[in-house]
Parts: sequence; structure tokens; C-alpha cells
Amino acid sequence: MDVKKAQSFITQNAIYIVLVILIMGIIVYEPSFMSINTLRDVLIQSSTRVIIALGVAFILITAGTDLSAGRVVGFTAVISASMLQIPDYSRRFFPDLPQVHVLLPIVIAIIAGLLCGLINGIIVSKLNVPPFIATLGTMLIVYGLNSLYFDMDPNQSQPIGGLRPDFTRIGSGFIGSGQYSIPYIVIIAIVVAAIVWVLFNKTKLGKNMYAIGGNMQAAKVSGINVSKNLIYIYAIAGALYGLAGVLEAARTGGATNNYGNMYELDAIAACVVGGVSTTGGIGTVPGVLVGVIIFTLINYGLTFIGISPYYQLIIKGLIIIAAVSFDMRKYSSKK
Repeated sequence: MDVKKAQSFITQNAIYIVLVILIMGIIVYEPSFMSINTLRDVLIQSSTRVIIALGVAFILITAGTDLSAGRVVGFTAVISASMLQIPDYSRRFFPDLPQVHVLLPIVIAIIAGLLCGLINGIIVSKLNVPPFIATLGTMLIVYGLNSLYFDMDPNQSQPIGGLRPDFTRIGSGFIGSGQYSIPYIVIIAIVVAAIVWVLFNKTKLGKNMYAIGGNMQAAKVSGINVSKNLIYIYAIAGALYGLAGVLEAARTGGATNNYGNMYELDAIAACVVGGVSTTGGIGTVPGVLVGVIIFTLINYGLTFIGISPYYQLIIKGLIIIAAVSFDMRKYSSKK
């Protein structure tokens, strides 16, 4: 009986075991990886990824997917950065734009992300286009629009730099001092995660989301307005991508139209590693947080020990395949 329990535990948690072994291998190879500075860097890098992954989790729980997330992040990063450059920067995106309050471009960028999500929701719910195809299409559209915006005169596709200190402070500032300080961006990610937890667990929208992902037809029969709920869910996800784009621009101190490329794949992988089912109806905020941190640890660790980015892509691909494979096996065993 104990052997069967052990086998069941290994089967249910195989992906976590493999990932923990990989992280332990990195630590054994390079013991200095275990430090407060490393943990701090991982948390900073995880912050925007967590917000993106939480947005993706909304969609995955409804048994959908969102391939446009990364491009929306890039679009909103460019929008916010383009309006928040210092007055005397030689290559201002808008040379005649007056100094606006820092919150205005941030709100505009988040609304732009929300509108992208809203369009995804309408296409999926009203036009009955499968989420994979719908978001693949909007991914290309958003990237095209972002590139046209980025190429406008006088910028002409030059990287946007010279961002205002009151904006970059959001991404690089912190409370406290030294290595034990808490970055603002980490605090923002924690607050967003708490709000999303409330939405998942304490609201009608959250309950409807799980019901739709569990069985859409049953949800319709029970009186849930599936179309309206999907539009809300995709819009919220888009707003989260918009916020992540703003924070990414603030964290890095600039933006280009290629920001956010493939972020959606990392987010999907982190969600699945964190227990969000690709078949819908299953997923938790703590699971997403764990998945993102594990994935970031691996990315950071492989870079830390000097593994080529090309090998990192191979490892990431294997992790994604393995995570989905174990997820499907768990789903099949419950049927």
C-alpha cells in the first residue's frame, strides 16, 4: 500500500521532482547560486512574469489559451515608455509632449492592454473562433500595430530610452536598504496576486470561470452567461498584460517593439508547472506563483552557470512538453 502511495505521489508530482533536481544540480555545480542577492534577483525577474502568468491563468482555467500575451506586453511597454521620457532627451518619441503626470501614461497603457483582451474575448465568445486561432491572429495584429507605432517619426524604430526617474523608480526602487530591501515591483506583484486570489475564490466571476472551464455546456445549462463572462475574463487578462508591460519598461529603463516576445510561452509553462490544467477548470494563484518562481530559478540558474541560451530554449521546450504530458496523465487518471 505504501509502495502504491509512493508511486502515486511520484506520478502526481513528477514534474516538480524533476525541476527540484535540476535546481539542486545547479546549486551543486555553483554553490554561490544560493545567496540573498540571487533570491532578490529572482523575485525581481519573477514580478512581471507573475502578473503575465496570472492573466494567462484566467484564460487557461476557462480551457482557452492566449498567444497574444507577450505582444500585448510589448505594445504597452512601448506606449508607456514613449510618453515618459525626460524633457532634454535627444531622441524623444513625442518632442512636443508636455510633462504629464506619471500615472497618465500608465493608465493609458493598461487600458490599451484591456482593450486588446476585450477584443480577444469578443472574437472568442461572439464569433466562436477557437482561442488558439483568435489569439494567434491578435498576436500578429498587435505586433504589427506596435511596430507601426514604434516606427513613427521621429523615432523610426530606435529603442526608446531616457525614461523619467519617477517612472523607472517603480521598476528599480525599493523599501529598506542593502540586500534585504524589498523592491517596489515585488510589492506590486504581491498586491496583484492578492487581488487575483480574491477574484478567483471570492467572486461570482471566479466561480463562473471554474464552471466554464470544467464544462462549458453544463455552465450554460446552469444559467451562466458564458459569453459575457469570457469577455470579462479576457479583458482582465489584457489589463494584467498591460500592467506587466508598464513594469517591464520601468524595470529595464526602455522599450522596443520586440519586448515581450515569447513571454506567453513562459507564462503558459509556469502556469502548467504550477498546477493550472490545460483542459480547464483547475488552477490556483499560489500554484501559479510557485510555477513562475521555479521557472525563473531555472532560467536564472542556467544563465548563472553559463549555459548557452540555445540550450536553455531546448530545456524550456522539454519542460513545457513534460508539464503538459503529466497534466494530461493526471486528467486521464481522474476520468
